Amino acid sequence: MWTADEIAQLCYEHYGSRLPKKGKPEPNHEWTLLAAVVKIQSPADQACDTHDRPVQVTKEVVSMGTGTKCIGQSKMRKSGDILNDSHAEVIARRSFQRYLLHQLQLAATLKEDSIFVPGTQKGLWKLRPDLIFVFFSSHTPCGDASIIPMLEFEDQPCCPVIRDWANNPSVEANSNLEAPGYERICEDLGSPVTKKAKLKPGTTAKKVTNGAAHPHSLGKQEGDPISPGINSCNLTVEELAAVTRIAPGSAKVIDIYRTGAKCVPGEAGDSGKPGAAFHQVGLLRVKPGRGDRTCSMSCSDKMARWNVLGCQGALLMHFLEEPIYLSAVVIGKCPYSQEAMQRALIGRCQNLSALPRGFGVQELKILQSDLLFEQSRCAVQAKRADSPGRLVPCGAAISWSAVPEQPLDVTAGGFPQGTTKKIIGSLQARSQISKVELFRSFQKLLNRIARDKWPDSLRVQKLDTYQEYKEAASSYQEAWGTLRKQAFGSWIRNPPDYHQFK
Repeated sequence: MWTADEIAQLCYEHYGSRLPKKGKPEPNHEWTLLAAVVKIQSPADQACDTHDRPVQVTKEVVSMGTGTKCIGQSKMRKSGDILNDSHAEVIARRSFQRYLLHQLQLAATLKEDSIFVPGTQKGLWKLRPDLIFVFFSSHTPCGDASIIPMLEFEDQPCCPVIRDWANNPSVEANSNLEAPGYERICEDLGSPVTKKAKLKPGTTAKKVTNGAAHPHSLGKQEGDPISPGINSCNLTVEELAAVTRIAPGSAKVIDIYRTGAKCVPGEAGDSGKPGAAFHQVGLLRVKPGRGDRTCSMSCSDKMARWNVLGCQGALLMHFLEEPIYLSAVVIGKCPYSQEAMQRALIGRCQNLSALPRGFGVQELKILQSDLLFEQSRCAVQAKRADSPGRLVPCGAAISWSAVPEQPLDVTAGGFPQGTTKKIIGSLQARSQISKVELFRSFQKLLNRIARDKWPDSLRVQKLDTYQEYKEAASSYQEAWGTLRKQAFGSWIRNPPDYHQFK
């Protein structure tokens, strides 16, 4: 039906042809990350592949996001008009919600064909049975999915590390390493650094070239997991397998790629020990900041949540008979572990029970493409050769949705690019995918539908604020409560007063 490379190529082509130059990285100086949602439609008369007649599907990018940054807690606003998290995955998902809102409007007003068809209950809709959605990301999501084994024989795919982690292994445990101005640490890249790995007694030492270090700090996404300096690891193969949850095999695990996302308060925490024992896997993590802690959970955690609650969020659940789930996730060429992806996105929630009707842990298909994003950190570093200056993450984020009005949205620091302090708080200083603007689009949808055709959840009580509308989505809130109680109890939630806007 489709392959990982086909999805990646489609997204890369869409990025090149449909997204503007504004908001993209400065050539040879900046890099960014890419994520998207792809709609796949199967012909109604072709249910499955056969040897002589493979299913011909239609693939279309319906949302896309780029970005590497998030804001600190002190910059959050109670008016809902700033983007707290501008990592590519989050931008793509919020852009997808814009698309879903538009498609619900088409369905409710019966003006054009929509991806939705009427459900069995009054005022509710469901996804057409011939459609699925695939999520693409040019890199592994930050957090748990980025804690992956580093094998002694593998070619490290990214740029070299110049920091001396071998002599100071606790450096990455310090949440105050991020430089001011959202600059990423370890961007000063020198010539390749090659160190000898200290292996277990009786093993022939070989040279291992370090991969690139990508901390996940305030205002940034780890394009690739952090590749630490190789150091002595006093773990047995079995202990390494226990830490990484990778079965022992012929390939020796000499270390792990690391994530800069920090364990949330209440979690067990990382050991900070040298080598493969540095991280504890399976934990909830938050994107850190220098002296200004963020409230943004890691992308691994958010994607695991979407795999239980759906991508539509609480507001749209009012109009849906069942959640909108992703059928597959495709990752571009980067440091990658199938086991880590499975663990982070599915395994941590697989034992959930007593979820409300329609909700469940999805058997997500997880694939990797062999195609590298041309504006990823690794690709840009390889091309820039001896170009002067530092390689830095692009400060802007681009949102694109398959909607007729203002499909593009370019932001920086959580506001539309170019926003001055003087106009913050005005309509023109709002991103199209900010909480308040998505809420506004939701209210416009309500106004286009006759009140007697509203779903029961919206008619039984008078609702006013964003928080009240979210809380009234009872099945979604029940599922979210179950997920927190049984798996994600330490999840950081924004205080209710950040959701009181109208």
